[in-house]
Amino acid sequence: MKKILLFILLVIVSAKLLAQQRIIAECTINYSISAVDSSESETMKHSLKSSTKNVYIKGNESRTDLISSAYSQSVIYEKTTGNATILREFGNSKFMTRLDNEKWLKENKQFEGLTIENTTEHKSILGYDCIKALLHLKDGTTATIYFTKSIIPSVKEFEYQFKDINGLVLSYEAIGAKGEKVKYTATKVNLSPVPSNIFAIPTSGYRIL
Repeated sequence: MKKILLFILLVIVSAKLLAQQRIIAECTINYSISAVDSSESETMKHSLKSSTKNVYIKGNESRTDLISSAYSQSVIYEKTTGNATILREFGNSKFMTRLDNEKWLKENKQFEGLTIENTTEHKSILGYDCIKALLHLKDGTTATIYFTKSIIPSVKEFEYQFKDINGLVLSYEAIGAKGEKVKYTATKVNLSPVPSNIFAIPTSGYRIL
């Protein structure tokens, strides 16, 4: 009898956990960008403030758009093949780089073998309860993230270092192109359907690198 009651209890607990976590196959996440170090120049701060980052997820596809006043970059990733396409624009110049799975893994080699340390610290972002975690990279650097377990995106590799996070990262720190430390914070999570054409690879207008 005790074994039956224990089994029932485990089923109930498992059902509650599944109800709390939602695997989302379509969503759009908008992030604001800001400087972490207060000593950064006003020009740098203004440049970061005017930059945006948008992530689109649909099924096994993701697209990450990083747009600033100087350039724009889009990374289109296909989870089933592990292939990625990177689109860059500098003024009127447009470049495309295609990466198969082997090259994609090499591109993100610095994130292999990282360890995740969840802390007891929480904070609310957009109404989602987020856990603070530390990502320890093999080169000795540490990145701080906040993620919610309420949503699990179908493609977590929109940032490769997040692939083993059990949820959706809504705030994180990263190193910018000029070595500056920048912070990304979600300003909106939209769970509406995402148009398929967002993930279309251009067939002309780009120089292949």
